[in-house]
Amino acid sequence: MTIKKKIEVTAAIIKHEAKILITERRGGTHLEGFWEFPGGKREQGEALEECVKREIREELGVVINPYELLISVTHEYETKIVELYAFLCSLVNGSPAPLEGQKMRWVDTEELSLYQFPPPDQKIIEILCKGA
Repeated sequence: MTIKKKIEVTAAIIKHEAKILITERRGGTHLEGFWEFPGGKREQGEALEECVKREIREELGVVINPYELLISVTHEYETKIVELYAFLCSLVNGSPAPLEGQKMRWVDTEELSLYQFPPPDQKIIEILCKGA
């Protein structure tokens, strides 16, 4: 039996004018072509809030404030276990731009179901749709 690697990942739920920011996973990455809430892997010793702030600064060139942990979701894939921490975030400074060549869209909560998201993100979407 193989021991699966556990990966901790953060995601930013950024709302602006009743829209939510989503990005598409780039080619050559796990689940390429799926849409997601932007974020990324936690570095060793990094606080979850610092991770989400760093990832969004690197990916989208903006400063955010992660003001509330919305949900944490654990999902087991064939080769790894992903623990996803989704934060509600406000924009502090800047206008998001896809710095890594990824597609980016602002969508209404009701439109989230039109996009293909990874399994852990489905729980986030359920919560967002209930609160819409």
